[in-house]
Amino acid sequence: MSSPRLVLDHVAIAAHSLDAGVAWAEKALGVAFGPGGQHREMGTHNRLLRLGPDLFLEVIAIDPEAPPPGRPRWFALDDPGTAARLVVPRPWTWVVRAEGDAEVARAALPLAIGPFVRVSRGALAWRLTVPEDGGMALDGLFPALIAWPEGPHPASRMADAGCGLRRLTVVHPQAERIRASIAALLDADRRVVVETGAPHLAIEIDTPHGPRRLG
Repeated sequence: MSSPRLVLDHVAIAAHSLDAGVAWAEKALGVAFGPGGQHREMGTHNRLLRLGPDLFLEVIAIDPEAPPPGRPRWFALDDPGTAARLVVPRPWTWVVRAEGDAEVARAALPLAIGPFVRVSRGALAWRLTVPEDGGMALDGLFPALIAWPEGPHPASRMADAGCGLRRLTVVHPQAERIRASIAALLDADRRVVVETGAPHLAIEIDTPHGPRRLG
């Protein structure tokens, strides 16, 4: 059986607080983020910006009003070093989805991205790979895998702010490992570029005011 094809689903900006993250992103892009919600299972909350009918940008942070989730939060948000890194909000990680069997796709990825965990936001529920310690593979520069319920992608229901992804640049010392791990599965999306260097993520977005860059 051939492995399912992977497609870029969304990019996450992490912040010490949701308000700070949204203010930082809105200032950089010159557009307003739409609403998001709370993730009960992870003790986090977010705001969202549509980048297309099946692609979006999110700002995510720990929800100070949520009860402790009883497990490490996703995206390494409970890691002792994370707070220091998020003094200034930053593009944090990226997420792909499988067009086909998500479990087959997860098994085909050679890095330890963790099992699927069910999470929700309001009435919407989905599955995302989350390691048991809440960490991220290769500093978050290797993508997590998401499995949405059947039906239209959630981005299709978001307000259109006139933004679209120009480029996602993934930079890591083990760039070749990332390329080798996903090249056979990731769709030939020329907007996704993997380069060698100090770990970071950069997003270039076409906005109504012209191209803008985050990271």
